[in-house]
Amino acid sequence: MSAKEKPSNSKDARFDARLPEDQKAMFEKAAILGGYRNLSDFVVTAAREKALEIIAEKERLLSSAEDAAIFVDALFNPPAPNNALVQAASEYLDLDSR
Repeated sequence: MSAKEKPSNSKDARFDARLPEDQKAMFEKAAILGGYRNLSDFVVTAAREKALEIIAEKERLLSSAEDAAIFVDALFNPPAPNNALVQAASEYLDLDSR
C-alpha cells in the first residue's frame, strides 16, 4: 500500500487540529506540491509516516535493551556446561597436553 492510499477495511475516525494560519498555508502548499488530493490526505499521510518511524525506532531501542539485559544475564549467570561442551573441553585439554 502506498503512502497516499487508504486502507479499505478501516473505519473512519475524525481528528481536528487548530494551528496558526502560516502553518496551514505551508501544509497546503506542501500538499499541492506533493500531489495529494487535499490537505487532510497530506497531514494524515505525514503524521502516519512519522508515527511509524517513531514506533519502529522505539521498538528497536526496546529490543536492544532487552537483548543487552539477556546478554549481561548470560555473562553473570552462565548456564552449566552441557555434556557436549564438557567432552569438547576434555578433548581440547588432551590435545593441548601432548
